[in-house]
Amino acid sequence: MKTTLKTSIALGALLAGVSFAQAEEKIAPKVMIITMFGQEAKPWLDGEKFTKHIALPGLSAEYPNVDCTDEGLCHVTTSMGLANAASTISAVTLSDKFDLTKTYFLIAGIAGVDPAQGTLGSALWAKYSVSSGLNHRIDLREAPEGWSTDSFPLGANSPEEKAKWSAGSEVYALNPALADYAFETTKNVELIDGDGAKEYRKHYTQKAALGTPHVGQCDTLSSDTYWHGTKLAEAMAKWVSLFTDGKANYCTSQMEDNATLTALKRGADAKLLDFDRIALLRTASNFDRQGQDQTPLESLKDNSGGFALATTNAYRVGKAYASSIMKDWNKWAEAPQVKAAQ
Repeated sequence: MKTTLKTSIALGALLAGVSFAQAEEKIAPKVMIITMFGQEAKPWLDGEKFTKHIALPGLSAEYPNVDCTDEGLCHVTTSMGLANAASTISAVTLSDKFDLTKTYFLIAGIAGVDPAQGTLGSALWAKYSVSSGLNHRIDLREAPEGWSTDSFPLGANSPEEKAKWSAGSEVYALNPALADYAFETTKNVELIDGDGAKEYRKHYTQKAALGTPHVGQCDTLSSDTYWHGTKLAEAMAKWVSLFTDGKANYCTSQMEDNATLTALKRGADAKLLDFDRIALLRTASNFDRQGQDQTPLESLKDNSGGFALATTNAYRVGKAYASSIMKDWNKWAEAPQVKAAQ
C-alpha cells in the first residue's frame, strides 16, 4: 500500500511537472508575419531561420504550422480568400500555445494597384481596409437607369447612398501612428525592379505607373472576387471613400484583409491581443485595370512581370519594419509608443 501511495504521489508530481513545463513553453512572439499563400511565404521561409514549427488545429491543411525564430519572429500562412484568412487567424489567436498580448502583427501580401497611385513592385502601407463584399447587387441590365455600377450599400437605395445597416466588418481603421512609423522606417528600403515590369508599364500613361517601385501609403480594399478593369476600379475607389467618409484613399485590392482583421479584432475584444499593434503592407503585383491599348481581359490575363517583384519587396520592406521593432523591444514591449521608439 505504501509503495502504491508513493508511486501515485511520484506520478502526480511528475505529471504536474510536465504540465508546468508545458505552460512555461508558451511562445510570446514579438512580431507575427501573416502571409496568404506559398509564394508570399517563400521569401520569409528562405530568409529567416525558423527553429520552431508549431502545428495548430484549425490551420490550413496546406500550411499547418506557425514557424518561429529564436529571436521572436513568427510567421503563419492563411491560404487565399476571406474564409481561409478568418479561420487561420482565429485558430492562432485562440491557441493556448501562444501569448499574443504584446505581439505586433504584420499582414504582408501582394495586391493589384491603381496605376495612378503606384507601380509594379511598389510597397504600400494602409491605414484603412474596406470590404467590398457586403452589399446589394442588381445586374446593370436591370438596374435603374443611370447607375454606374451594379453594387450598392446594404439598406441603401443607390450606389451613392451610405449603408443603412451593416455586418460590422466592412471597415477597419488601423493605428495611424504605427502606419506612419512603418512608412518612415521603410521608405528608403531598396526595392527590386525587373525588365518584364519595365516593358509592361508602357501600356499605361499615368506618372505613377511609369515610375519605379517605391514605398508609399494608401488604403486597401478586400474582396473574394478577383475583379479587374477601369469601370470596376473607379467604382471601388468611390466605395472606399463612401464607407470612410472620404478618409481612406483606395490604391490596392486584395482578397483577405478584412477577414484577417475581423479575427484579430475578436481576439483583441477578448483581451488576447492589442489591435493597435497591427500593420498592413500590400505590394503591387499587377495593375487593377487595363492600360490604354488593352481590353480588361487582355490586361487580366497578361503577365505584368510584377509578381516576383511584389513577393520579394514585401519581404524586404516587412523585414525592415519587423527588425526595427525587435531590435528595440524594450521600448516596444509594453505599448506601441511610436514616438518613443523612433
